[in-house]
Amino acid sequence: MFRRLLPLLALAGAFLPFASSAKAEEAAAPRTEILISIEEQRLRVVRGGMAVASFPISSSRFGLGDQFRSYRTPVGVFEVSSKTGENLPVGAVLKGGRFTGEILPPNAPGRDPIVTRILRLRGLEDQNRQAKRRGIFIHGTPEEKNIGKPVSYGCIRMKSRDVVALYQMIPVGTKVIITTKKGRLSLGRGREAREDGRTAWWM
Repeated sequence: MFRRLLPLLALAGAFLPFASSAKAEEAAAPRTEILISIEEQRLRVVRGGMAVASFPISSSRFGLGDQFRSYRTPVGVFEVSSKTGENLPVGAVLKGGRFTGEILPPNAPGRDPIVTRILRLRGLEDQNRQAKRRGIFIHGTPEEKNIGKPVSYGCIRMKSRDVVALYQMIPVGTKVIITTKKGRLSLGRGREAREDGRTAWWM
């Protein structure tokens, strides 16, 4: 019996180094996070403590908070719970998370729907627990002329080309931090977000 098991044991042993190597590579891979500064109206993608992308955004015109029907932007720690819009054209109008078939150019007069891509946020703290039920997203907007100013109704708005780039960079489960501060940002375990070799910003 033991002799018959020997080839199987040898085969299993041959795969162990590959499995261990894959786990080691996964553990060594730098974590990607999204950091959003309300004061700067800017979103940064941080990987391994370095800011690898930076985009202007628009937060709420009504200020900060997590109350229902307040139209405010919640702050704190979130995660991307789901994504919508894969392969849709830039400017695709999304209603109820579905493509309506309409495509809008940037700054279409009198139009302000959600367009192009949606990244849904789930709050991970008491101060933002309602975010998912409130429908707080990172999404594209046709009102690109107002990006960089707080004019939204609670969500984080982006230019269509920017939200497409972000969508491609960010997997579901990515951590998102929305803060009112700027400067040095602690990512835990003594790490800080850095941009162009300098400390970028903090919370």
